[in-house]
Amino acid sequence: MAATAAQSAAEVDRLARFPDEAFAAARQQRLLGMLVPQELGGEGARVSDAADVCYTLGRACASTAMIFAMHQIMVAVLVRHARNSQWHRDLLARIADEQLLVASSTTEGQGGGDLRTSSCAVQHNGPRMSLVKEATVVSYGAQADAILTTARRSPDAPPSDQVLVAFAKDNYQLETITTWDTLGMRGTCSPGVVLKGRGGSEQVLPEPYHIIHAHTMMPVAHLTWSAVWSGVAADAFDRTRKFARKAARGAGGQAPVGIAHLTRANMLLRTLRATVASALQRFEIAGPDDLESLEFQNAMNLLKVNASETAIATVMSCLQACGLNGYRNDSDFSIARHIRDILSTSIMINNDRILASAGTASMVVGIPPLLSE
Repeated sequence: MAATAAQSAAEVDRLARFPDEAFAAARQQRLLGMLVPQELGGEGARVSDAADVCYTLGRACASTAMIFAMHQIMVAVLVRHARNSQWHRDLLARIADEQLLVASSTTEGQGGGDLRTSSCAVQHNGPRMSLVKEATVVSYGAQADAILTTARRSPDAPPSDQVLVAFAKDNYQLETITTWDTLGMRGTCSPGVVLKGRGGSEQVLPEPYHIIHAHTMMPVAHLTWSAVWSGVAADAFDRTRKFARKAARGAGGQAPVGIAHLTRANMLLRTLRATVASALQRFEIAGPDDLESLEFQNAMNLLKVNASETAIATVMSCLQACGLNGYRNDSDFSIARHIRDILSTSIMINNDRILASAGTASMVVGIPPLLSE
């Protein structure tokens, strides 16, 4: 899948189109069902396995990697929070068997990146339910085979009393209301839409969204996104290293002017990869009490900010090392696409929003012990 994604990455970016070739390869390799339990026909892989694929894809095509990450977040949610619901078990079995691509709709109206409130509500009518949601962005909604969306539990519920609802392709319609012509991550195809869904009440996940968000949605999102960004930064570093080697050969072995920036990029990338690996290890050994602790929640939120800022710094150091060769679109060492894609990281659930909401936690939460302690 990664090789296919790399071949079409430039065109996917230029045309802001969905990476069809890469996801055809993913289906052939049965990667879309990798997190589905073996009893339901999947591979029974771990979140860290999915993160490894995200990293590899990030080195090939950032848009492909981000779509893959968002899909795996939704599958992880279904596995961890709806595995005992027959309707959702059937959906998981279909994801594994038919290699369905699952999208999400969690942002809404003027709320932007505030995932913990909803305006739209589930309308129940006996055993049936429906909802209408004006979603700020829905990534790859037109190409998805299913979608999970947040909503208030009922029309009289407060904005924070949320549930997550799963819809298969024949359960919903999307009406596009904005376009997607952006600086980077262009192939994620994420316009604003009006989502109209209807189906059986059993399609509402059995656990409340605040548990789903704390235990799975937020940590898995930040872990897989960080893996994607690490991959983008790693590919930028590889291109920069090749440039530096070529420049040194042309100068009789003398290091190029920007060699200090290459060293800084190397240092930052090593820190980024170690940070993500440590966070993945911590997540996979965490029990329910750990997942709900203020310290864990704060750590997973700050992981996103830290990974974002470190990835941006890494790629910008690569640009400084490459100079004009990295800045040009027509250079063999161009990292222009990497720069545009990586700048999305601080905007995807805005870093300032996370830092502001984490302020109180930072006043009361100390530095955690080492894993070995």
